[in-house]
Amino acid sequence: MSTTTHTSEVQVVSDDRITSSAAQKWSGVVRILLGFTFLWAFLDKNFAWGFSTTKAWTFGTGDGNPTAGFLKYGVNPNGPFQSFYTNLAPSSPNGIVNWLFMGALLGAGLTLVLGVAMRIGCIGSAILLLSMFLAVAPWAKYEDKGGSTVASNNPLLDEHIIYAATLMVLMLVCAGRYWGLGRWWESKTPSWLH
Repeated sequence: MSTTTHTSEVQVVSDDRITSSAAQKWSGVVRILLGFTFLWAFLDKNFAWGFSTTKAWTFGTGDGNPTAGFLKYGVNPNGPFQSFYTNLAPSSPNGIVNWLFMGALLGAGLTLVLGVAMRIGCIGSAILLLSMFLAVAPWAKYEDKGGSTVASNNPLLDEHIIYAATLMVLMLVCAGRYWGLGRWWESKTPSWLH
């Protein structure tokens, strides 16, 4: 299909995507905001800026352990994968799970903020989010130490699923092209890296 403009607001581009100029700009904004969410999580856990992290990981040399708290205490005790996730908790800050998790946060943050390698960044980030969703298992009710039943507000959906779906939309609309370096990246790399 050739590139044609039907109106000033809607255009058909050569790759069969129909978008408005406003939708393109907003896809760029959503991409940057979501990317900053991942990037902030990496920076706070790495340098302990005191917002949700009190001990710095500092690329494995600090005394912080960025995944241990979640894997030991954040995993749903009645979830089907509870023992798998709990057994992943590293005993030292330099554990491989910490390196993989922090690398995933940094990679997701940079690809989304910059708008480069969107396919690999979005799919990788979605896999990370879906694994966290399985760990919290919102469908599995449990009792806390006080005897109260703890249940999710929604047993099927939470922010992990919403973010993962948003990442897929951003990838499919080529959001890296808008307010990002996506067009430049696409001109310099093989198509599987877009």
